[in-house]
Amino acid sequence: MDEALIRGLTPSVLTVLVRRGADFAAAEDAVQDALVEAVRLWPSDPPRDPKGWLVTVAWRKFLDATRADAARRRREDRVEEEPAPGAATAVDDTLQLYFLCAHPSLTPSSAVALTLRAVGGLTTRQIAQACLVPEATMAQRISRAKRTVSGVRFEQPGDVATVLRVLYLVFNEGYSGDVDLAAEAIRLTRQLADAIDHPEVSGLLALMLLHHARRAARTAPDGSLVPLAEQDRGRWDTESIAEGVEILQAALARDRLGEFQAQAAIAALHADAPTAAETDWVQIVEWYDELARLTDSPVVRLNRAVAVGEADGPRAGLAALGEVDAGLPRHTAVAAYLHERDGDLDTAARLYAEAAQKASNLAERDHLTRQAARLNSGRCR
Repeated sequence: MDEALIRGLTPSVLTVLVRRGADFAAAEDAVQDALVEAVRLWPSDPPRDPKGWLVTVAWRKFLDATRADAARRRREDRVEEEPAPGAATAVDDTLQLYFLCAHPSLTPSSAVALTLRAVGGLTTRQIAQACLVPEATMAQRISRAKRTVSGVRFEQPGDVATVLRVLYLVFNEGYSGDVDLAAEAIRLTRQLADAIDHPEVSGLLALMLLHHARRAARTAPDGSLVPLAEQDRGRWDTESIAEGVEILQAALARDRLGEFQAQAAIAALHADAPTAAETDWVQIVEWYDELARLTDSPVVRLNRAVAVGEADGPRAGLAALGEVDAGLPRHTAVAAYLHERDGDLDTAARLYAEAAQKASNLAERDHLTRQAARLNSGRCR
């Protein structure tokens, strides 16, 4: 049984059922039943048209489950007059699933889970492991999400921006379990880029590739974080960087700038620098200015303060930081870094320790604690 083939076909088969009138939860149940049949029958009798086979079996499963409902029976009679399912195997139906799974009625976490289940074809256990939650919790989350979108029909164009945000959340979700969600997000975004011609889709794909290219250098052998400036750039994936830059340049040439393209441009400037000292911080500040204009995001202004500190000096960075909400996550860590750059080691050590207490994960907390300890030990000598 070709697992990659199954994962690739499942979203489009599910979409066919939903487009025919099945609600999302019932359609997914029917598709899962069809997959069970495929596992049982395909090894000894593989079909010539796998998608058509799955559509036919899944639709029959759905009809069997709903035959008692007169309204469903009338819809069944109408649909049975449609062309044979195999006639549409070349059509990519998956795009509509992206929009359904990113429906505005869903919470971000539910949208991520439903996207991984419906579009990614992952099991509940795989999603739970990747998202670091119990399988029962994830099962409930997915069930609620399916109930929420069950009444939604594909009558209105989907919101590409919402779909991209969900995919970006998938990318940033984590690397735990037996599924690498960053790699899965890249795969799904490639699929979306093949289905829709949109510069921001290309921008997000470029951003993911450029960030993912640095993954091997982000942690030391002991699991501790390695800041960007200290990373071994020889461990960066140059093929992914080259592909990301090429995709970004093509998107920017269309002159329809969006936030993911701007973020990718910043990532490309980091990737282009042979060493941290050779980073073009002036141009990075300019891109952050564009990004702030596009999003008005406090996180963007926080990151811009770091870039200003590198381009114009730490005091300029601290002045820019003063315009950012001090309650923002990482604000204290950025302040500590800029104070250290300015030579105020006492303040920097104190702020690193404060930032460690506010850190949202263990790796970040350990890193900030080590920074505080480094400065404190240096002052004691």
